[in-house]
Order: sequence, then C-alpha cells, then structure tokens
Amino acid sequence: MPNTPAATFPITAPRTSGHAEGVSNDEFRAAMSRLAAGVVLVTAQEPSLDPDDPSAPDGEDVGMTATSFMSVSLDPPLVLVSLREGSRMDDLLDEQPRWAVSVLSESQRHIAGRFAMKGRISDRLLFEDIPYARGKASGAPLVDGALATLECQTEQRVRAGDHTLVIGRVLTAGVPSADGGPLTYFRGRYRQLG
Repeated sequence: MPNTPAATFPITAPRTSGHAEGVSNDEFRAAMSRLAAGVVLVTAQEPSLDPDDPSAPDGEDVGMTATSFMSVSLDPPLVLVSLREGSRMDDLLDEQPRWAVSVLSESQRHIAGRFAMKGRISDRLLFEDIPYARGKASGAPLVDGALATLECQTEQRVRAGDHTLVIGRVLTAGVPSADGGPLTYFRGRYRQLG
C-alpha cells in the first residue's frame, strides 16, 4: 500500500471536556511527569505549494519534538505518536501520509529543545545547522547521530481529547548510531540515563 491515503475513523463517543471531579490539570501533569519517556524528533516534508510550477519554492521540512511515541505492533510493524490537535505537525500529517522519526541520543538535547520551543523561528532555520540525511521512503529528514531512525506511512488517525494519535506503518528502520544512551524526559526536564 505505498500510496494509499491514510484511513480516518470516525469518533463514535461524544467528546467530553474537563477532568473527573478531584483531578486538576496541575495534578494530572504532576503525576504524568513521573513517567520517564524517550525523546524523538518527528519530521515530514511539506509539499511544494505548486508542484507543477518549477519556479515555485520547494516544500519545507517540518520537525517536532515528541515524548509520546511508542511501538504498537510487530506484525505489521506499527508505531504511534501523539500530536496536539491543530498543531502544524497534526495538520501536515493529515495531508502528508509519509513521515519520519529520529530517536534522539543523550548528546542531542539541543535538537530536542530547539524543536520544542513555543513561538519558534521557521523550521527552515531550525534545520539549518543540523546534519541529516533525507529518507528514501518519506523524503523527510533523518537526524545524523540518532540512535534509531524510522520512516512511516500513516495507517490511522484517532482523535483523543485535545490530541490526535497517529498510527504509522514502519516502511524503513535503521540503527545508524550505537554510541551513547537515549535522551529521556522526566519531571519536566531532558535527562540522561545513569
């Protein structure tokens, strides 16, 4: 299914807002901050505005730091990333079915911080001095020195509260670097194991 559009499944349960009685935003955030998570950079290539016009500017690379990323299935190989609903990456992956993930190493904290900034500069400038290779299946940037890289095609999008869960079939997987440990996120900060 190389070029099939992503399936979108309707949400059958009504959308509810707010927390259960006795659970505040701060309490929920504090509890979940105790769960250590790996840090990845999700990337995709935004298509050119007019692919038929050779003078139109090329599409832009887009990147986003994520800590809500996990393996879902071995057969078929599926992964899941959680995106804030209405974010640039959520909107892009709704149109662009192919995307990539770079599992960041402990020495790549600066990359995680750069792509997690609020009110940040353009993605073109964010990628400017970061060495990367372009994925063969997705065209998206794969960061040099990452512990692992994956290229994916969206299989399913599920709305979950104020986020979209994007499930992708893994098209390529590589382990380009065996050096260093993983970058983790715990209690609101990037950390190293050990």
